[in-house]
Amino acid sequence: MTTPEHILIVDDDAEIRSLLSNYLQKNGYRTTSVAEGKGMLAALDNERVDLIVLDLMLPGDDGLVLCRNLRVRSDIPVIMLTARGEDMDRILGLEMGADDYLPKPFNPRELLARIKSILRRAKALPGNREIDVAARIDFAGWELDTISRQLVSPQGMVVPLSGSEYRLLQVFLNHPNRILSRDQLMELMRGRGTDPFERSIDVQVSRLRHRLADDAKEPAIIKTVRGEGYILSAQVETGK
Repeated sequence: MTTPEHILIVDDDAEIRSLLSNYLQKNGYRTTSVAEGKGMLAALDNERVDLIVLDLMLPGDDGLVLCRNLRVRSDIPVIMLTARGEDMDRILGLEMGADDYLPKPFNPRELLARIKSILRRAKALPGNREIDVAARIDFAGWELDTISRQLVSPQGMVVPLSGSEYRLLQVFLNHPNRILSRDQLMELMRGRGTDPFERSIDVQVSRLRHRLADDAKEPAIIKTVRGEGYILSAQVETGK
């Protein structure tokens, strides 16, 4: 018998928690509902969660802070809810690592459709080595400090990374020596190909290669596999 997928609902509105929990359970999901960040962290520590529905406006740490901190330890998909519908909120949510964004009020059927879509995409992605919890990641003579988010060259120089460059590098390091398509890279970065604020994945790979001093014509670290995507061709080692 297949175990129902587990949805964690984080919202300080008791009525919304009850509505969503009942609706999702009727549609075959198992749910846990909490009102704030501490409850969310406790739930994540206690059992497996397949997706989080996270409200933006919460007491204590808001949804943006919680989502950003979550991305340090996990790639669990996140759908962010908010009473505000401005583009800037949506962009910030995606920048913090949310997978999707739904303004309140919303139709539960639309949320259900988005949950199904995200979980379906997550299942299609390659397995993650989950090395992002390591404090230090070494590859091809380079070192990435995941605490300070600093990239250090083989010569000991600190190389600055933008937010998207850091996320892309982390994706490659979590999947070394494995071909990743452009769509997979966008999904693993928690970006969306249809989002107008996301740059082309090819441009981002080109910029990351530049940071790594990887020859664009004959790259040795991030190689192009014609017709398929890209591959990080390096041994990856982690340390605390």
